[in-house]
Amino acid sequence: MPTVAPYGSWVSPVTADAVADGGHPVSDAGFVGTDVWWLEARPAEGGRYAVRRAGTDGPQDVLAAPWNSRTRVHEYGGGAWTATPDGVLIFAEFTDQRLYRVDEPGGRPVPLTPDPPDPGAWRYAELQILRPGEIWCVRERHADDGAIRRDIAVVPIDGSAADDESAIRSVVAGSHFLAAPRLAPDGGRLAWIAWEHPQMPWDGTELRVADLGPDGTCGPSRTLLGSRTESVLQPEWADDATLWALSDRSGYWNVHRVPVDGAAADVVGALDEEIGGPMWTLGSRWYLPLDDGRLVVGRTSGTDTLSSLDPASGRYEDIDLHGATAVTLFAVADDRLLLSSAGAHTPTGLRMIGLASGNSTVVRLNAETVPDPAYQPAARQMTFSGAGGREVHAVVYPPRNPDYVAPDGELPPFIAWVHGGPTAQTVPRLTDAIVYWTSRGIGVIDVNYGGSTGYGREYRDRLLGQWGVVDVEDTVAAITGLADAGLADPARLTIEGGSAGGWTVLAALTTTDVFACGVSHFGVAELVEFVKETHDFESRYIDGLIGPLPEAAALYAERAPLNHVDGLSCPVLLLQGLDDPIVPPAQAERFRDAMVVKGIPHAYRAYEGESHGFRRRETVVDALESALSFYGQILGFEPPGVPVLPLWRP
Repeated sequence: MPTVAPYGSWVSPVTADAVADGGHPVSDAGFVGTDVWWLEARPAEGGRYAVRRAGTDGPQDVLAAPWNSRTRVHEYGGGAWTATPDGVLIFAEFTDQRLYRVDEPGGRPVPLTPDPPDPGAWRYAELQILRPGEIWCVRERHADDGAIRRDIAVVPIDGSAADDESAIRSVVAGSHFLAAPRLAPDGGRLAWIAWEHPQMPWDGTELRVADLGPDGTCGPSRTLLGSRTESVLQPEWADDATLWALSDRSGYWNVHRVPVDGAAADVVGALDEEIGGPMWTLGSRWYLPLDDGRLVVGRTSGTDTLSSLDPASGRYEDIDLHGATAVTLFAVADDRLLLSSAGAHTPTGLRMIGLASGNSTVVRLNAETVPDPAYQPAARQMTFSGAGGREVHAVVYPPRNPDYVAPDGELPPFIAWVHGGPTAQTVPRLTDAIVYWTSRGIGVIDVNYGGSTGYGREYRDRLLGQWGVVDVEDTVAAITGLADAGLADPARLTIEGGSAGGWTVLAALTTTDVFACGVSHFGVAELVEFVKETHDFESRYIDGLIGPLPEAAALYAERAPLNHVDGLSCPVLLLQGLDDPIVPPAQAERFRDAMVVKGIPHAYRAYEGESHGFRRRETVVDALESALSFYGQILGFEPPGVPVLPLWRP
């Protein structure tokens, strides 16, 4: 018989140690010859990223410790490694941001780019070998005066540029941001994506093409598709005269056929679903061309569907995902498709699907262990009515633990999870981080507030000029909708989020009385100093989310949670990496200091060596246990086996 115990006090087999020890997120996978290589986070190794491959006795390091394959271009990076077909690894090392070559798995890295004048000042991302002996990449250079210059560059693989920057060839420049360099099959043209401040890549980009001259640099470029209000992503060559690309000109990212002679582009397989997403990391792919002319695409409308698209007919044929509802595409070779997939009862991981057979094989899961099905919550997608009757989408994970039941009449506490971005999306998924809460009797509602991707441009653009308003209203509508339906205790509603989600946490706590408390992970607290302190990629993001300066200065002050601490009446936990270049520690510290003045109970946990997102084992454990103790103290339950978090009280 299950034990009767209050929600929140249930004993769970999923501990913070288990979450930290079991998790090793897998990303950026590819085929190297006939092998599969991937990038894997290693929390127990200081949070480094290792390039690994499948071996006869399990995964093997291609890049040995302590080397760390992670690039800081745009700070979010992407495409931090590539390899030759015969297995020579090229990677960007996190500590100095130089490129290195590893000639055999586990071998000693050899530098390929010069040592910059300041550590990390010269950066490289979206690494590709488009011609033998050459590494094509997006290069980012930071000058002493703060100026940042980017170009598409070619680094020789033989190491001749290690002490001679002039050996690196600049192929094309002239735009503040560049991405997705693609060389035509005959080698005579280059296509790429470009955009300028204040646009973000989901706001407006341009697909450009130029002829390559005898010196290997681009001549004058032509814009084939896109504008300041049309987002174009991921060009791929169909043949020497035609490109595929994604455009949201219809209101949804769809595949387009783009002639390079300047003729009009046409949509292929038009549908009111997204084939595309926010390009936070370079090298992202949402479709892959097949040898037979078809395209494999991941399309989404709340959840993901994997399909093959026949460009001739515009017809889609769905591919069985074996229970997965989220897909990230990596590579295809012959009929082998490499992707990451996840679902409400499907653990996230790297898988290979045989396009002919339909069989799915696990290459590497994101965690060593999978939560016992008896403890997995029954994820449920729900839609709520927000302000003005607008739809608000969310995924609900109710408490579940076969060993416990709550006392009669007790409703569970719920955490409203607010994703970052704010241009991002959440889908049903099975993770230890969710089961950690639900198996203790604490529900989670993961909210796709207005501004999220996955529902078309109109849904994404709801946040333009309304950051701190629509995101707060939608999150409140979702969690109070749960309470109104009798699924959550209205007196024990909480809110938690990171980065832009942390902004929404602080804004909701200072402008509403819905929540009993909240947890902000490296959240934005004010805007005037933030736009000065943050990194270049997002330094003009607020122009669209709030408005440009100086015209919107009054609105910056009005929206900032820091300026509304007088409206705060509940405790707050702040979690912050001290090396965060995106949301610097000063943001959390200003909010902490304001809470001291106001006399608000709170805690501030600052982590040395952590950046934007926590990667080290000890940090993951402390952050989870601190949040659980915090919730217990505020919501009135005693979580067993967790250190008590000291709270500052007046």
